[in-house]
Amino acid sequence: MINAESLSRVRNDIQSYIGHKVRFKANKGRKRIYAREGIIEETYPCVFVIKIDTNSQTVQRVSYSYCDVLTQTVELVVCSNNYRI
Repeated sequence: MINAESLSRVRNDIQSYIGHKVRFKANKGRKRIYAREGIIEETYPCVFVIKIDTNSQTVQRVSYSYCDVLTQTVELVVCSNNYRI
């Protein structure tokens, strides 16, 4: 059950890691897993943005909701100390 308190806790955890490098895995459905590394760039009231490390000159960003983290659709691991959000 997702409640406002757990959503707020996840939001605060992610806000405390703005600027940190993270590894994330996102379940895209039908057995498709998207795994990348990036930097938590910004947080908003309902979503957070990760800037993905790419070798090309373009910048790629993805956004996920805090609910995605609670339902384990997205798994985040902070690279500096392997802290799982």
